[in-house]
Amino acid sequence: MDAMAGKRILIVEDETRIADILERYLRAEGFVTERASNGKRALELWRAFQPDLILLDLMLPEVSGLEVARTIRAKSDVPILMVTAKADEVDRLLGLELGADDYITKPFSPREVVARVRAVLRRAGGTTRPAQRYRAGAIEVDLDAFEARCGGSPVRLSPTQLRLLAALAQAEGRALSRHELLDQLGEAYVDERTVDAHVKNLRRRLGPCGEQIETVRGVGYRLRGGPS
Repeated sequence: MDAMAGKRILIVEDETRIADILERYLRAEGFVTERASNGKRALELWRAFQPDLILLDLMLPEVSGLEVARTIRAKSDVPILMVTAKADEVDRLLGLELGADDYITKPFSPREVVARVRAVLRRAGGTTRPAQRYRAGAIEVDLDAFEARCGGSPVRLSPTQLRLLAALAQAEGRALSRHELLDQLGEAYVDERTVDAHVKNLRRRLGPCGEQIETVRGVGYRLRGGPS
């Protein structure tokens, strides 16, 4: 039986034709879907439907996709897969900084969207690799419990942020290139600048522990260990 069957996907898309196609493909794969055509309705359904993943278009009437992402991230870690136009690089990077887990650009293949939905859900559910625990300085990452701590205090992270932190903690003291980090996250389709956006957001979420993530010029990032 497909482990993804029955997972709830909220499709937030104001273009009816695109929403119809996405819904058809997702339902054919066993997903349960709901649809919203504007930001206000998206927030209503997020609370009522309690989706396992939100497929969120950034260009929405009434309430923008960025504002929807900001509102949801303030209260929930539900995975968010953004849909954006190729020209909207600034909005895309801002969306990632707000806590979106991945993005896909229009025009896209519906099959690619389904594959990306599955990839994000696998990361969120920890089904791609055995759960592990890591500690580096004041940072603790527990993929088993799906949680992170800074100096013993819990830190709320999105699935992508948690796996990024785990990859850095596993390689404590060693610089990882952006390409290596993308491989760890399973994000085969996105460019390396996505890592910079994720790291920026991760540092902010970690508070004082964010200083342990060092930029290695010309390479990527390193998690500094040291005393806890």
